[in-house]
Amino acid sequence: MSEEARAEWDRVLPELSRLDLVKESDRAALAAYCEAWAVFRSATETVQREGLTIEAKQGTLAHPAVAIARNAGRELRSWASHFGLTPSTEQALARSGGDDDDDEANPYAGSG
Repeated sequence: MSEEARAEWDRVLPELSRLDLVKESDRAALAAYCEAWAVFRSATETVQREGLTIEAKQGTLAHPAVAIARNAGRELRSWASHFGLTPSTEQALARSGGDDDDDEANPYAGSG
């Protein structure tokens, strides 16, 4: 796991664990989320440093890091939604949880 991915792991795992939203078998999915974050951040920093475009023989083109950031962002959002790490999925988890201890309220409960 890259250093940036590990930092994201360390940032989100305590809260996900506290909310009982992860189990041991979720480790690979959470690692994929963290690596997507690391790629997104790196590509975004490259664009900030080097700009949105590059000069090539064909003329002015989008910087390759723009597409990398866009793709990593899509992957990041997809993985984040699985863990309730987006505002909409967080609200959905909040609405479905907390009323009782029904396992259906927690999509991660009961398996593992």
